[in-house]
Amino acid sequence: MSDEEREERELDLTSPEVVTKYKSAAEIVNKALQLVLSECKPKAKIVDICEKGDSFIREQAGNMYKNVKKKIERGVAFPTCISVNNTVCHFSPLTSDETVLEEGDVLKIDMGCHIDGFIAVVAHTHVLQQGLVTGRAADVIAAANTAAEVALRLVRPGKNNKDVTEAIQKVAAAYDCKIVEGVLSHQMKQFVIDGNKVVLSVSAPETRVDDAEFEENEVYAIDIVTSTGEGKPKLLDEKQTTIYKRAVDKNYHLKMKASRFIYSEINQKFPIMPFTARALEEKRTRLGLVECLNHDLLEPYPVLHEKPGDLVAHIKFTVLLMPNGSDRITSHYLQELQPAKTVDDPEIKAWLSLGTKTKKKGGGKKKKGKKQTR
Repeated sequence: MSDEEREERELDLTSPEVVTKYKSAAEIVNKALQLVLSECKPKAKIVDICEKGDSFIREQAGNMYKNVKKKIERGVAFPTCISVNNTVCHFSPLTSDETVLEEGDVLKIDMGCHIDGFIAVVAHTHVLQQGLVTGRAADVIAAANTAAEVALRLVRPGKNNKDVTEAIQKVAAAYDCKIVEGVLSHQMKQFVIDGNKVVLSVSAPETRVDDAEFEENEVYAIDIVTSTGEGKPKLLDEKQTTIYKRAVDKNYHLKMKASRFIYSEINQKFPIMPFTARALEEKRTRLGLVECLNHDLLEPYPVLHEKPGDLVAHIKFTVLLMPNGSDRITSHYLQELQPAKTVDDPEIKAWLSLGTKTKKKGGGKKKKGKKQTR
């Protein structure tokens, strides 16, 4: 077998080195989330906290695999976002933005790290207050967390993506909340943050995805967003969008000098992973990005909003479908919640009682000691 063939075969979880890289990325992103949470205080500027999160990931990832012969790409896989209250996702403002956090805000923190293209992502919801979280904030977070726990147990070899879609909607309804439309849980592969196998958050006639069965040695980013509102978020201001990903299958000869400058910088620094406009040469950014977007060279991650007064919660985790069961490698403990609603549905209880590990047949493989990531 040639080196190329060997590399092609080993780039999934059958390779211990690949598993190690996923877990190393997860360890960094879990610590980055902890750092970002510690910086979330009333009157703190959101952009400053996002910067700290990204810098931590870049620094920690940069310290790994320094002495290997082959250059290994590593760093931010998804820029740090802090979306507040009725803002659903992707808020990672430019340096000039003055938005600050306030006491009582419901914060959604979303971020990702990769080592050699093996990606670990996480999202966590936190209410900026001391003590027990009650009322609708507790309901919406409990809905997202319970749906995530159910998804963890249903994203397993032999199960179907449709089973998960129906289950998470049922969980949200038990808390009198909605699963937010348009959110997809993606399979991830090396350098691919949004693979073709997906789990739809909400079944809708206008959004169709192919039926898919989960298989051993796959990796998924399970993405759950719940709302106390209708779950149909809107784009209110295009200028808030700052996160983009290069559309690798598109080509166009850009006319403007500023566009060519920015696109060249993107190709150099962020050829595959999503990035924030904050990381580009800011004076030319807005002007240069417009032409790139008009010709579909970039895919935007829009900042979406529910109605004012609605609350949104977001839980996202990375799971490895290992031969011995599901291994959730990114997470953070929730605050103490006291939701008004309780889950009495026997089907939901049955899902939650499922194990995440499979019993070994025969002798099985020798198990290596694994690092604690949560």
